[in-house]
Amino acid sequence: MALYQKTMCALDLLLQTFISENKSMDEVCFLLQHAEPWLKSDEGLECRRAVQSISLLLQYVADVLKFTEEATPSMLGHQIGLLTLLWRDKDEVTRNLSCQCVHLLLQLLVLQKGRTVELPHVNRLKQWEVRGSREWQAKLYHTVKAFNETLTVAQHTQLVLSLLHGLGSHGPLRCDLASQLLLTMFQEPGVKPEQVAEVLQGLFRELPGIVFKGIRQTVMQAVSALGARHTQETVEVVLCLGHPSERQVLPLWKALATTPRLTREVVTQLYMKLKLRPPRLLGRSLSEFRPISLLALGTIYELLYVQEFRATVRWAFAGILLGLLTQLHYLFELGLLEDISDYPEDTLETKPLSPCRTCLEALKGLFWTTSYWEVFAHLKLLSGWELLEHPETYTDGVTLLARAMAQYNCEVKAVLGQAAISLKSTEERENVAAILIITECRLTRPGNTGNCGCQFLSSPEVFQHVSRRAVDNCLSLSLSNSSQLVRAMSLKGLSSTLMHPKKVALLRSQLLGLLDSFLKPEPKDITGLMEVLSHVLHRLGTQGDGAVSVKIAQHLLPLFEDEREEVRAGAIFLFGDVVYSGGKKFRQTLKGLAFQALVPLLLHQADPCPKVVMKAKFTFLRCAILLKWEFRKELSSKLAWGRGPGAENDIFIYMVESNFSSCQQFLMQALTYLDSPLQGLKLAAMKFIGGMLQDYFTDLCFYLKKGDVKILQKSFETLREDQDSVCRKFYLSFLADVMELSQYVT
Repeated sequence: MALYQKTMCALDLLLQTFISENKSMDEVCFLLQHAEPWLKSDEGLECRRAVQSISLLLQYVADVLKFTEEATPSMLGHQIGLLTLLWRDKDEVTRNLSCQCVHLLLQLLVLQKGRTVELPHVNRLKQWEVRGSREWQAKLYHTVKAFNETLTVAQHTQLVLSLLHGLGSHGPLRCDLASQLLLTMFQEPGVKPEQVAEVLQGLFRELPGIVFKGIRQTVMQAVSALGARHTQETVEVVLCLGHPSERQVLPLWKALATTPRLTREVVTQLYMKLKLRPPRLLGRSLSEFRPISLLALGTIYELLYVQEFRATVRWAFAGILLGLLTQLHYLFELGLLEDISDYPEDTLETKPLSPCRTCLEALKGLFWTTSYWEVFAHLKLLSGWELLEHPETYTDGVTLLARAMAQYNCEVKAVLGQAAISLKSTEERENVAAILIITECRLTRPGNTGNCGCQFLSSPEVFQHVSRRAVDNCLSLSLSNSSQLVRAMSLKGLSSTLMHPKKVALLRSQLLGLLDSFLKPEPKDITGLMEVLSHVLHRLGTQGDGAVSVKIAQHLLPLFEDEREEVRAGAIFLFGDVVYSGGKKFRQTLKGLAFQALVPLLLHQADPCPKVVMKAKFTFLRCAILLKWEFRKELSSKLAWGRGPGAENDIFIYMVESNFSSCQQFLMQALTYLDSPLQGLKLAAMKFIGGMLQDYFTDLCFYLKKGDVKILQKSFETLREDQDSVCRKFYLSFLADVMELSQYVT
């Protein structure tokens, strides 16, 4: 023991000799570096001896020496961090001495700067003993304040990195101290903007090593506090750490969504970064150089599906929408078109997405996750998303999207406001997306639906969101835009019924003339006539003539069964427009006609013409929305993506369950299709009738009349001698049900 004491005294004298020969903080830092392995030791005695030697050395320096030159070694912050982590050591001597060491080091830093005024927070560290959690929190607060008062930015950064490394310790007390100190440091204004990148990168490296759940939660609180003070820097760093879907990255984004204010700032930062355009790549590929706008794009796409961001995404809907539309245009300009159309929807989760595909899927996700499923399904059933896959049809896709948003009142006020801002941008791509949304005017192209109009600018309800003068100024200024498309769309907007209310009367009179032609026994070019009618209805918007709309709808219903495919498709599609165009006065009448069209629209989903099938699904959904069915969202999914008997049965159930008291009408309508010359419709009618007899037999017993049953029996008898074996098999399968039904119905 005596030999040990002599050895320790000799070591202390040796250290004092070294520091006497080179009186500077650099020498102190150099000597402390040699003690680091013992400060990190898991052996309690080794750690205590190292702290004792450091304590004696620092006390000697403070009492005897006076530094001849000022030095600020950055690694001193790291050593202060190591000593601070020993404040929760199991050994009491180590705890007390490590606190004393930290106090002495901070005091030396103050003295070498020639300060004569005492710093209260540094002096508070002299008192180690604390009682209770409240005093412990106060101790941490004064410690952090003392660090902020004395350390340079570089030293402070090294201190934080040392504490971060301590998070991976296997001792829960040491981990807890590190996490609590970090939380307090990030809550206080001590971390400078230039430190954020190194701090977050250090944190990201240590995250996999954090084994205690409570410590991880505290660390995430610290990230939230850091993000609240340095939002822009934090977002930029986390963007570069990795894809949000990675295991260690997603918790960081969730930590930045702990308060509504912070979440809004983060989302705003992200969609603003979509606008950042780097210089031309100069031969470098995107694999070598990833613009921050692409990193923001991928992050927005993932965060759309994170629950913590849902409410804020809805709040920032307009900004994200315009940002994504502009970004897609920008990616087209870069020529990044490869693989955009080569992603079947069932492989999106397994196949890496190209930038263009990511942008398109983000657009889809924006509408789906904010519960604007009507807009999503609208575009899906009209192949509108496919229009956005190609530069040549980009404007058509944006126009169709704007029309659907206007139809279902999707964030119209916010989108109009954001579009007006984008029109003032110096970038043509922003102007194009904005003017297409504002005017919702469409350049007719082959393969389109054949309609063009100004849905946003054809309804007086737009004045609930923006004044006529503001719209006029916005469009007038755009007439001098460098883009020919922007100028043309602005001119169309200025000629809309919104800007010239007198046009409404002219269009209504034109509609009457078209109706006369339409009601003739055999009108010439009926397909073209229906396209013109649709065009006029779109121009009028909600200011149309309800009585005329009713007559058109009534005349369209028989055309659903026309032998010409293009006439069936045109009539079904126009019907969906007409039932929405009559205004409040005729709404109930048009709802009645929509109800009357349900069975024909359902059965025409088995039409041999694919174009008719898609139009029937689309108009069927519009009628369901108009009639306010209970399962509208589920129905839209089945219509858009459902395939096979399972989807057909679900659609059948949604229809019947939403109109429970209408079994009799549905059955009677379906019976008329047993004589259809189109085999697909005939088979669909048999499935429908079979489903009614099988699943709703009791309801039919209640709602059918005796005359209805006679019609049913008569229709069934025609199938008995049918040449098609499927029809004869259907007859035999359900004959017993029909006979039993005739016994119950009186």
